[in-house]
Amino acid sequence: MNSRDPQYTTPQHTPTPPVAPRSPSPLPGDSLGHGEPGNFDPRMRVQMSNEPGVVHITRPIEPQGYEISEELQKRHESSKRMFPKLNLSRGEYVIIKLHRHPIGLFVPMAVTAAALSVLVSIWIMYPVMLEANPVMDLPTVGALSLFMVPLALLVGIFGYIAVWIYLRNRFFMTNESVIQEIQHRLFSRHEQTVSLGSVEDVSFVQRGVLQTMLNYGMIRLSTEGEETTYRFYFVSNPKQQVAMLNNAVEDFKNGRPVTGHL
Repeated sequence: MNSRDPQYTTPQHTPTPPVAPRSPSPLPGDSLGHGEPGNFDPRMRVQMSNEPGVVHITRPIEPQGYEISEELQKRHESSKRMFPKLNLSRGEYVIIKLHRHPIGLFVPMAVTAAALSVLVSIWIMYPVMLEANPVMDLPTVGALSLFMVPLALLVGIFGYIAVWIYLRNRFFMTNESVIQEIQHRLFSRHEQTVSLGSVEDVSFVQRGVLQTMLNYGMIRLSTEGEETTYRFYFVSNPKQQVAMLNNAVEDFKNGRPVTGHL
């Protein structure tokens, strides 16, 4: 057998040259590829993993300031003087401050007045009771006064705190947002702020003859997203207040200036 027979010849394999790895193509806002650091631009980036196809809006790294008119600056400064505890941004001023109806003060004031009347009546009539019952071993007028006077002061203080808590619940609308200050108890309060652009619906509710006759009710404000609802009770003239709120929200969303001021 001939060892040079072609069918028994060991084939010779030509080694394949190594293939150079492909460089990744640069992405918008990413590196330049080739393993080199690129010009990462935080203003332009694409979420490739968790949000495919979502492009973030371009935002300047150093936003330019904006000029406000002299009249707008005066309104802003006036609102800051009138409401120093409100967190108002540059150029923001208060347009509406909703007042609660005085009817809400009736219950705390009536209870306080009734309790004080009972205490004063007992203190005035006590000498007559002593004269009518000389045999009974009753405390003297001076001893009773030492008990009645602090008790009357305590009742008056509680009545004042109830009225103060009622009046501390306030509702403001500015040319940019709605602010609600809620005072639950003497040492319990919180503040809610929502942009006019997030307001979805503003309405009011009046129930019963008393609310209709005295023209007060509840204002309900709904926001987008989490569907949060804000409620403000005992509002005087709620229909007019809701109309002003709706007009301001429409002007803000349509790019028109939100007019009006206190």
